[in-house]
Amino acid sequence: MVLPEKLLSSLKGVEGFDKEVFEKTHASSEQVTSVRMNPGKRSIDNIQWSMDGAIHNSPFIIDNKIPWTQYGYYLKERPSFTFDPLFHAGCYYVQEASSMFLEQALKQTVGLSIPLKVLDLCAAPGGKSTHIQSLISKDSLLVSNEVIQSRVPVLKDNIIKWGCTNVIVTNNDPKDFSRLKNYFDVIVVDAPCSGSGLFRRDPEAIDEWSENNVKLCSLRQQRIIADVLPSLKKNGVLIYSTCSYSKEEDEDICKWMEEQFQISNFKIQISSDWKIAGSSYGYRFWPDKLKGEGFFLACFQKKDGEDFFLVKAKNKLTLVNKKEAAIIETWIGEKRMQYFLRNEMIYAIPGNFEEDIIFLYDNLRIQYAGVAVGEIIRDKLIPHHALAMSNLICGSIPSVRVSYDTAIDYLKKKEIKIQTPGKGWHLVQFEGHNLGWINILANRINNYYPKELRILKESV
Repeated sequence: MVLPEKLLSSLKGVEGFDKEVFEKTHASSEQVTSVRMNPGKRSIDNIQWSMDGAIHNSPFIIDNKIPWTQYGYYLKERPSFTFDPLFHAGCYYVQEASSMFLEQALKQTVGLSIPLKVLDLCAAPGGKSTHIQSLISKDSLLVSNEVIQSRVPVLKDNIIKWGCTNVIVTNNDPKDFSRLKNYFDVIVVDAPCSGSGLFRRDPEAIDEWSENNVKLCSLRQQRIIADVLPSLKKNGVLIYSTCSYSKEEDEDICKWMEEQFQISNFKIQISSDWKIAGSSYGYRFWPDKLKGEGFFLACFQKKDGEDFFLVKAKNKLTLVNKKEAAIIETWIGEKRMQYFLRNEMIYAIPGNFEEDIIFLYDNLRIQYAGVAVGEIIRDKLIPHHALAMSNLICGSIPSVRVSYDTAIDYLKKKEIKIQTPGKGWHLVQFEGHNLGWINILANRINNYYPKELRILKESV
């Protein structure tokens, strides 16, 4: 791997940069794989490890815990996640270790036990959004936004897989959020960047790197921040990050922010054992010093603006009627939910979010909200896949536990053969975690795993 000489020369004098070991690390074939567990679905305490599927709580072998996050682990080697049913069940997310430092930024700058309104502005494919959702309270609301339309489906799928009720997926340009003045308590901007921090993981990105691209990214980052900052309330927290090493996209952007806006830099307490390099504004992750890829993060508090007061909206959600609600509630154990119709689909949201949902529908392009429950046809619920992935289902819903091989066949959307005396809708479970729905009829079993999510590969 030959790194761009202009990049190397631009990093001279940057805190933590050591040219010789930096180049040596990138020349090595070492790959760091890490995962973050879903606390809503996975018990960390009783995991058994196996590579052959015989004892299949997970296919991977943990190396060490990632020190700056509660739920993250390094793996000894990278397995085939595609052929792990628990990956499809949303029990964990495969995520780069350095980016999990977001947890420290949130824990040390805001009170996570109180209700918060959080915006993840550049969210696809969903790593940071699922991480944020695992940290905020159930009474908090996360808006997970992706500006590029083609990237929204994978973001939505990962939010559904995570099983959360308090997330809204939107497809908006940053400037659209200026209409939501003073609304958010926290805004996370994991900004589009030149990507030099991922060279080791994606060597092809080297060919796309240039000084001109760094400048273009810097200008784009300034526009993104300027557009979204009005939606952050007074004393709200802005968390800015990139996967770039370039000062023009990191410290220089932070300096520009302080010069242009009424904000102040937050400092985070870090352990020397973590080997994270502090810089003038934020924190740098160098792959030659720690187990992770290149990453930069800085935190700021907004000093101007006002508190936000939600005005009762003129518009209303189309709520289900009492008869429909009674049908739905035979499937759902959570009692504080509100059910509304959108394009014939029934969605469930926590009851305290109704006014917020209306406000956001009036101002944003919402692609998904809460949990898709399903459709009622002839007084019967046809359940959506998202309901199976959620933690809303009551314990009386029938389920069938399947073997590893049957789980893989199900995830390939093949015909599965099981012995069960029951008929009708059943959850398919592997190791106690839901994979989706089947409908058991008199002479066959219909596999309702979503076609677009099915495993296409025949073998590892």
